[in-house]
Amino acid sequence: MKFGKVEHPGNIDFTMPADLPENKILLQKKGFKGKPNIYVGSPSWNRADLKNFYPKGTRDELTYYASRFNCIEMNATFYSNFTPHIIEGWHNRTPADFRFFPKVHQSVSHFKKLYDAKAVTDLYLDGIAHLQEKLGMLFLQLPDNFSPAHFQTLKNYLKDWPSGFPLAIELRHSGWFDGSWNTEPLHEVLENHNITQLITDTPGRRDVLHMRLSTANTFVRFNSINAEADYARLNDWVKRLKVWVDNGLENIYFFVHQDLEKPMPLLSGYFIKKLNEELGTNLKIPIIQSTNTQMELF
Repeated sequence: MKFGKVEHPGNIDFTMPADLPENKILLQKKGFKGKPNIYVGSPSWNRADLKNFYPKGTRDELTYYASRFNCIEMNATFYSNFTPHIIEGWHNRTPADFRFFPKVHQSVSHFKKLYDAKAVTDLYLDGIAHLQEKLGMLFLQLPDNFSPAHFQTLKNYLKDWPSGFPLAIELRHSGWFDGSWNTEPLHEVLENHNITQLITDTPGRRDVLHMRLSTANTFVRFNSINAEADYARLNDWVKRLKVWVDNGLENIYFFVHQDLEKPMPLLSGYFIKKLNEELGTNLKIPIIQSTNTQMELF
């Protein structure tokens, strides 16, 4: 994830923003008491991205990846509308408990910018529906210049979003977060239509780490800095998620991004281990197998 990337992340204050009182109110209204569903994964299963992750001779990368992780964030669907045959193949090559979290195609978000976008949305959804029960949640990433001036367009688009397709929305323009615009109408629309506001944790844009929940789900895109500080940041996330779970959070969707993908499974494994310890869950910790060795992460 290049969004929010900086040359010297060591100069960034990575203190997590305080929780918001609105979150407790929302979770007590919409959430439940119990252990949450937790999905932690990578943005890609491509061998070129996950360096040294696959054993030598691995032919089916998705099948192997799905034996180690329980989900995938799919950025590829932003660039291509895949055929039903290909999408059904993804479905059939993964375990029953595996989930896909595809990005909505750019024709919807960046070309149409949600305006008069029904036809391209329907085309995208007609294909992605072939994931069937393995569709976790779609996410709609809006361009950096999609500002609060486009709120009515966003409102109209979400009003017609089909309820059978769980959706998260990633807003990037600073105007949504800097206090220059009253965000309460946005939160009202998201809550009323059960749309999850995605949280992005990236070095150069600390404003998009907004901490405002709109559903009993949290969808987090975590951008690593490839440094020891990543572990402290993940510890902070475990503590925050524990608070939300205690208040009723139902689903945790967490995806680790980094330029040096080789350590990605290590960060994800660390995060899963800490969640298991803190929440009393039993999520599978991935095993990393390189061309020479196989080792448990911890």
